[in-house]
Amino acid sequence: MDLSPTPEHVALRAECRTWLEANLPWEYGQGLPPQFDDLDDEVVFLREWQGRLAAGGWVAVTWPEAYGGRGAGALTHYVVQEELARARAPELVGRIGINLVGPTLLAHGTAEQKERWLPGIRSADLLFCQLFSEPGAGSDLAAVATRADRVDGGWRLTGQKVWTSYAQFADYGLCLARTDPDAPKHKGISALVVDMRAEGVGVRPLTQVTGEAEFNEVFFDGAFVPEENLVGAEHDGWRVSSSTLTHERGTNPRQLVIHAQHLEELLRLALERGVYDDPRLQQRLAEAYVEVRLFQLHNWRSLSRLEHGRELGPEASALKLYWSEMSKRLHQTAMAVLGDAAPLWRGATDNPGDGAWQRAWLYYQSSSIFAGTNEIQRNIIGERVLGLPREPKPPERV
Repeated sequence: MDLSPTPEHVALRAECRTWLEANLPWEYGQGLPPQFDDLDDEVVFLREWQGRLAAGGWVAVTWPEAYGGRGAGALTHYVVQEELARARAPELVGRIGINLVGPTLLAHGTAEQKERWLPGIRSADLLFCQLFSEPGAGSDLAAVATRADRVDGGWRLTGQKVWTSYAQFADYGLCLARTDPDAPKHKGISALVVDMRAEGVGVRPLTQVTGEAEFNEVFFDGAFVPEENLVGAEHDGWRVSSSTLTHERGTNPRQLVIHAQHLEELLRLALERGVYDDPRLQQRLAEAYVEVRLFQLHNWRSLSRLEHGRELGPEASALKLYWSEMSKRLHQTAMAVLGDAAPLWRGATDNPGDGAWQRAWLYYQSSSIFAGTNEIQRNIIGERVLGLPREPKPPERV
């Protein structure tokens, strides 16, 4: 595995850093993105920021040039994401469109669909959400019960989705729905692009323990989806969704840099609070250092596979499982370092970080659930890597 930077990648990294130094709305290497009390204001800011990034050529670099990308490989994408994270640039508000929907359209969409949606996805003029999970179909995605009944010119959707990020701001959503209710479980599912402003689409935000409301329930009551919004073939949605989920669990350069930054800040926090030499914490701090380094090596191994033109298989599950468990342990150690300040929140006195550590601890509890639960990742690793017997499945409908 030789991932030594080429002269082209060294130049690209310098170009990206120079652009960020000139275009960040805060001082490069010093400032932080503005904090918003209102999510609506934050989304407006983030859409403008993504539009600026896209105009500079730093969004969707792996997409073909015909759709605004650079036609670049995995290593170029990795370099750009590393530089954005090092600059503490906020995560793309359109990341679901960029990382999941866009690659799915490139793989399965028609030429008209690509022309219609990809430019807006890059610029954040169009925001997409992912309409996969349901109250009874999360880890077992093939159990989707939302129905798409055939009507003249398309389908009528009936059902419910849940845990849909930014659905209240989305223009469109990529939805899995059952188009043939009599087909076996993994059959009869289709992938449809839904207009989130259409009649019959209802969105209800879910307030999280942090007080934020990024997730939503989405209800369909006869919402119409036209024929031209079918992605892939009818009843072939399982294959389409499998490619979407592969992108969701790939390499994670952003989280790698973020956790390296968190580690540095954690060690600094331990020094400031006088517990760096506490024997009760030294082992945990050392383990956090080793685990972040191993996360880097996991990423590099996956990146090497992609650079050699091979798809990620169970490696993607191993990487997702590893970083989510690592993150939870690192932030649990941060709570131990905070000590008496751990239960405090924003605005409290004598609270290092003004609640940032506490919010991160709460947020990363969910890392073992999103992008496929860790229980599912362990099943994939056990069955496809270790060759263990497959988990018994209930009989399919006939």
